[in-house]
Amino acid sequence: MRSHLLCRRLVRATHSRYYDHISSASKNLSSMASTQSWSEEWKAKGLGARLPKPNSQMTNLLFVQMGFGVDQHGNDETGGSGHGATKAALRAVRNAIEFNSIPGIIEAVPGGREEMLISLKLGVPTKRGSKNDLMEVNLDEVATVFPYGRLLPIEVEIGGLSFHTGRIVRELGDVDDMAVCVAACVSIGYDNGKRDDHDSNTTHQLHDTKDGA
Repeated sequence: MRSHLLCRRLVRATHSRYYDHISSASKNLSSMASTQSWSEEWKAKGLGARLPKPNSQMTNLLFVQMGFGVDQHGNDETGGSGHGATKAALRAVRNAIEFNSIPGIIEAVPGGREEMLISLKLGVPTKRGSKNDLMEVNLDEVATVFPYGRLLPIEVEIGGLSFHTGRIVRELGDVDDMAVCVAACVSIGYDNGKRDDHDSNTTHQLHDTKDGA
């Protein structure tokens, strides 16, 4: 129970850091979800996810995508670059979204792809020697992966994997053989604007495989 509570506190702290990022983005780049851009081409064309509208909730879930990413040179804070979890997270999100084409979003989501909501949950391993302290992930950088839509606050929880590769490549800055694996779940949908009078946190309807056509 104590571990679970500590994990929830870590997620809340991560959310706070993400809100700091998007607050800065709101001041510097209008309504963009990140202060950065995936590429100069995207930046020139105005591509990139935007901030969600106030009190947005994903009431209608349309698509769920899973992916994972690995940085085999993911040295953590005790040695090396310390950026392994961020690299792995970027690769995990790209793995989840880059092999999909969802043209029906234009018709399914009111306002089309520009108004679709994106929910991202990351499973990140803990730092070396810790059971509850997550490896650092630059969420502002991770947010650059999405070309359009409105990105809800990114959720981060204990997950993924850290492991030994059995070799060191010093030319790449390795000081140990630690690798980092991050798991990502990307969900897309929209907010229909309806709210339960007794619950402000309205969620999507759960469907059963026996629901029929």
